[in-house]
Amino acid sequence: MNLIHRHIFANVVLTCGAAVGLFGFVLLLANVLKDLLGYLLQGQIEVDTFMRLTGLLVPFVISYALPMGMLTGILLVLGRMSSDREITALRASGMSVAWLSAPILFLALLGVTLAAFVNFQFMPVARLAYQRELAGAVQRNPLSFIVPKTFIRDFPGVIIYVGDKQADLLKDIWIWELDKQKRVINSGRATTGWIRFDAARSKLVLSLDFLSAEVRDRQDPENPAKIRSGGATDHATFDLQLDKLTGQQAVKVKTKWLTFPQLVAEWRRLRQPDPAVPADERTQQLMRVQITIHEKFATAFSVLSFALVAIPLGIKVSRKETSANLGIGLLLALGYYFATIAAGWFDNHPALRPDLLMWLPNLGFQGLGLWMFYRVDRA
Repeated sequence: MNLIHRHIFANVVLTCGAAVGLFGFVLLLANVLKDLLGYLLQGQIEVDTFMRLTGLLVPFVISYALPMGMLTGILLVLGRMSSDREITALRASGMSVAWLSAPILFLALLGVTLAAFVNFQFMPVARLAYQRELAGAVQRNPLSFIVPKTFIRDFPGVIIYVGDKQADLLKDIWIWELDKQKRVINSGRATTGWIRFDAARSKLVLSLDFLSAEVRDRQDPENPAKIRSGGATDHATFDLQLDKLTGQQAVKVKTKWLTFPQLVAEWRRLRQPDPAVPADERTQQLMRVQITIHEKFATAFSVLSFALVAIPLGIKVSRKETSANLGIGLLLALGYYFATIAAGWFDNHPALRPDLLMWLPNLGFQGLGLWMFYRVDRA
């Protein structure tokens, strides 16, 4: 690698690293705010657990940040070189666009390898560890689901409000029962109550004293004229299921959380006839595994696809405003991921081969990049 190649390679590595870090931080922050901050503020997880869970999110966000960072970094470096007339001087010396792009394409191939390792090994392992760590943390403190002066919507089919909580003693309790359309069909208020955890059945048992209730018409629950008294009782008990919250369902490994050897083993298993599983269902399960494998590989190769588009585009965009290049990078990345999501809509139609459709965004980007290469090289 000569001096010019080393210069381009070093600049692209540093800029892409910074871009990956920026996108990774933004995606990490969004996931933390969405999934973890509520647990921390409500006291359901400790600070050290919060930090560990945040760390386990890093491989997940890197799998998305790496292609976007590569695209943006190349645009920024080549856009700056183009605006400073460095590209013009190099091409006037007889250097082709392909020759100038060699170190960038080499870096892109390294990025493809890294992205494949992240997608097939680091991300699945970290994602499964994240789910188990979160479920275990919540299980160790199940009573923390009851947060005073907060509308608690964590339990299926009910909303709960507690005015005050002292250990397991609750005061001023409101409870609303919802139908499948999330409409209130029954409601009640109790002056005092107690909460305890039934570990054997993974549920909270809410015992209420002096409960007064209101009953609504199930066909027209939003009509206030049809609300009637449900009477009062000295004592009532409600079971609040924790299965969905404390990990019995989260521990169930999703296909995307499997490593490459596990995916291959699952693919081989589903290819074998099984009298206990209908053929159509087994075909759909097999297609989901194939979609996952192709999607992970396609996402890894998106690093190269983005590079092929970014190189000629960065050379053509001869302006000093970095925000313009950054905006172009974001729009292209969003277009790619939207196309990938659209391909996934056909996962229940194996005849359309949705696993192979996952490669269409890559093929589109690579075709666009090669065409732009041809145009720029002839300019």
